Amino acid sequence: MRIAISGSHSLGKSTVVKGWLETHPEFRHEDEPYRVLGLHGPYEIKFRESSTRLHNGIQMYDNIGRLFRYPNRSDDAIFDRAPADYLAYSQFTANQGNTDIDSAFVASMVPAVRESLGHLDILAFVPKSEAWPVEMEADGIRPVDHAYRDEVDAVFKQIDREGRFAVMPAVNPPLMLELVGSSSQRLDQLREAIADVRASFPPLG
Repeated sequence: MRIAISGSHSLGKSTVVKGWLETHPEFRHEDEPYRVLGLHGPYEIKFRESSTRLHNGIQMYDNIGRLFRYPNRSDDAIFDRAPADYLAYSQFTANQGNTDIDSAFVASMVPAVRESLGHLDILAFVPKSEAWPVEMEADGIRPVDHAYRDEVDAVFKQIDREGRFAVMPAVNPPLMLELVGSSSQRLDQLREAIADVRASFPPLG
């Protein structure tokens, strides 16, 4: 079961991943590309209006490359972020007009994202919800900028709810769902989705 948790920053994605791994240690954890490449790696990666094609491109292709390590539905892995996330972040930066990221670059990312999503079984989106607000933490990693988080979340909702960029593959699309509510409710929703997807798998042999 190949799962990616998607959405804007500081909304509880990593909390979902951590909670799932605590009770399902058989799942391989694929961490957020920023942490792998930037925080614990050799690259300087910038955010908001300072992101460049290099910053967002290497994160997206790192995410895709690690996703392709799991070619089979029987491979158990959970990803903190999905390739489509970098469309949302890149579109935000394109809207600012400050770097080499523009709408044409965002459009050029779409085919690779669409192909990669055919290698996922579940794409779980964590939206911002007024009913379940999540405070932003000054952790020294993510910018404490509510407007930035909200604008990126709005692009995510266009992608996931309205079909912006048409990222879903025609063949073998992942199950798309939203995780809402408390941490335990989100984990329950993910658990139910996994059961539904597994029930749809053809029998072995």
